[in-house]
Amino acid sequence: MQTCVVHLIRAANRFVSYSDRKAVSAQLKTIYTAPSIESAGKALDDFEASELGQKYPSAVATWRNAWERFTPFLEFPPELRKVIYTTNAIESMNYQLRKVTKSRGHFQSDAAAVKMLWLAICNIEDKRARERFKDAQKKGRTPRAGAGAHLVEVAGTNGWKQALQQLAMAYPERIEPYLN
Repeated sequence: MQTCVVHLIRAANRFVSYSDRKAVSAQLKTIYTAPSIESAGKALDDFEASELGQKYPSAVATWRNAWERFTPFLEFPPELRKVIYTTNAIESMNYQLRKVTKSRGHFQSDAAAVKMLWLAICNIEDKRARERFKDAQKKGRTPRAGAGAHLVEVAGTNGWKQALQQLAMAYPERIEPYLN
């Protein structure tokens, strides 16, 4: 189990005054972008010894308490970290799927449940794609061709290609079909 880095940063910043949040976040960045667990531990020690670490010991304690759940994140290469640093998208999708399944008492078969979940995912993705299309128009940007269509067909998450390549090296039999 891995802790969401974004939630960990927010939790640490809860104890920090607004005037110091930028500086604290900059120092925390050295921890979660460290190339190894050892260098991240040193960065955390440096933060703790710094003026801001002394001023906000609760922020340091937040990282210390979550250290065992955070360190699996550091075992991934930087390309993968860019994709998995937050669980917000996963949590949002799970929330939407729970909403859909909660209203149903039971399903006649496993196939019926899978079909309903697939349709729910399509609806969720279409809604998100339409929202991105509207946001792009509001901001005066020219939306990509097809951006108002299905998310699955046109969306691109930054770094996915590099992330899949890193996963393919670790698990070639599982990832190879997705790279073509």
